[in-house]
Amino acid sequence: MKPKAEGGHQHGGSLATLSLGALGVVYGDIGTSPLYAMRECFAEEHGMEVNAENVLGILSLFVWSLTLVIVLKYLTFVLRADNKGEGGTFALLALLDANKAKKRGALVLLFLGLYGASLLSGEGIITPAISVLGAVEGLKEATTAFEPFILPISLAIIIGLFAVQRRGTGGIGAIFGPAMLIWFGSISAAAIPWIIKRPDVFGALNPLHAVHFMQHHGLRGFLVLGSVVLCITGGEALYADMGHFGKAPIRIAWYCVVFPALLVNYFGQGALLLSQGRVANPFFSLVGPTLKYPLVIIATMAAIIASQALISGSFSLARAAVQLGFSPRMKIVHTSGEAEGQIYVPEVNWALMIACVALVLYFGESSKLAAAYGIAVTGTMAITSVLFFSVARKRWKWGILPAGALVVLFLSVDLSFFSANLVKLRAGGWVPLAIGSVVFTVMTTWRRGRQLLGQSFFAQTLPIDMFLKDIEDTKPARVKGTAVFMTSNPEGAPPVLLHHFRHNKVLHEKVVLLSIATHDVPEVPNAERLEAVKELGHGFYQVTASYGFMQVPNVLEVLARCESEGIATKAAETSFYLGRETLVLTKKKGLAMWRKLLFTFLSRNARPANAFFQIPPNRVVELGTQIEL
Repeated sequence: MKPKAEGGHQHGGSLATLSLGALGVVYGDIGTSPLYAMRECFAEEHGMEVNAENVLGILSLFVWSLTLVIVLKYLTFVLRADNKGEGGTFALLALLDANKAKKRGALVLLFLGLYGASLLSGEGIITPAISVLGAVEGLKEATTAFEPFILPISLAIIIGLFAVQRRGTGGIGAIFGPAMLIWFGSISAAAIPWIIKRPDVFGALNPLHAVHFMQHHGLRGFLVLGSVVLCITGGEALYADMGHFGKAPIRIAWYCVVFPALLVNYFGQGALLLSQGRVANPFFSLVGPTLKYPLVIIATMAAIIASQALISGSFSLARAAVQLGFSPRMKIVHTSGEAEGQIYVPEVNWALMIACVALVLYFGESSKLAAAYGIAVTGTMAITSVLFFSVARKRWKWGILPAGALVVLFLSVDLSFFSANLVKLRAGGWVPLAIGSVVFTVMTTWRRGRQLLGQSFFAQTLPIDMFLKDIEDTKPARVKGTAVFMTSNPEGAPPVLLHHFRHNKVLHEKVVLLSIATHDVPEVPNAERLEAVKELGHGFYQVTASYGFMQVPNVLEVLARCESEGIATKAAETSFYLGRETLVLTKKKGLAMWRKLLFTFLSRNARPANAFFQIPPNRVVELGTQIEL
């Protein structure tokens, strides 16, 4: 049975233009893997002899890893699991309604998805470090004179990359596609002369070479999978970035450019090894001394693009986490007046930069960082396979046999790669797991803490009809203007309204109870922004505005749209009432004390509600209240 259509974004531009864009953004990560993947497979610590059997065996593993994971798993099946055109872990969770999960099985899927998203954030930290280091290290292949400067140059590029993020990605993004087209053309051209010398390298297309390699080397061959996995590191980012371009451009870019170029380059490196034996860096050894410097420059550009794609993806991931209630509010800056997806999140940007710099200083070489890279990627891929199985069963109503057979195939590959990387835990594999655990702890603590606060607010909420009856009986004084009270419960009078009325004994002529509903879809069209507008009587109105998890709410925009529904407001006569909670830690059950302390810290440092909802600060009235946690 085919999956049901879930809709999709209306992508502007021609298919060719979008495919070129996908080439730059989506394939930046996987496109730079030739810099280090083959080198790591024949690293001296593996003790792998450079001979025809081993070279063809490892090349065959490369070919069939790319085919099974990227072609079969992601491009053929996983890309079908889109949420209104968006991909990634949060899209899968939205398709499963996991954010509303209450049963144990559904909660397990939710936590799996959150940990997968957490590991992906770890990949966003490691990618700039390993890609830039791997590219700049090509300088020492030309001359040893540059070796002392590799680390400073890499750090300067990484810091500069994060420093320009606040200017937006529009200008940089315009050169992504053409630059990556040059990159893929260059790595193909560098490899072809070696393939001509050793055309027998194409024997690696036969999967029996991979099978014989694994049989012959046993455990040592299995551990080499921990390096082979580096050739497919961009698979999960490919799925997460689907919403920017759509499925067709991503597939066209892969089949027409990326896949052929990667295979040609890997075959070229294999042919080089067959011709010359062991070399320090098979990638940069493809060209002579005069071409090494241009290749380093092109490789550095490709590394910057790969890094930029992951950084932008981290911004989108952070925005989705905030909107879905898994993260404290953060400052989200739109860097383009035309493209809503182009955003900048300062807190995430500087945290990523500090983490990347720390990784570069700690590991010092891309070969050491490779140990950390594999676990983040394979862990996320395995979680995606499990979530995909649940979507196929629950959403598309696939039978247990086809869905089960597919997920067993996917997991057999994912878990093989993951297991092979576990031996690298002490060598750096602990880094992405530590990063993922920290991010996961923050997300789950914030979600649970907000649930407890919501229960407390609900207990303090008075049914709106009872409040209006009291207004009718007491007839309090009314002043000119409009008061807007933000509330998460559309059915009741919010505590901040009760607090205001109890102390001030006065109400505005017009009172708007405004609720912002975030739905499990990427975007809600402007025409559907007002989900519900209801006149309650006595000058009270109930308004519910809808947003997707990839959008940032704008209260002024909502009020402007309310005019067509008969709620006219003047900006100068409108006041916004917000609550500011002071958390009092108690021994109540619900959260461990250390998590209560973490939640309190996160709450204290969260972006103010008026800034997040884009409310003018000079029109805000905050009323404080103490809440026991």
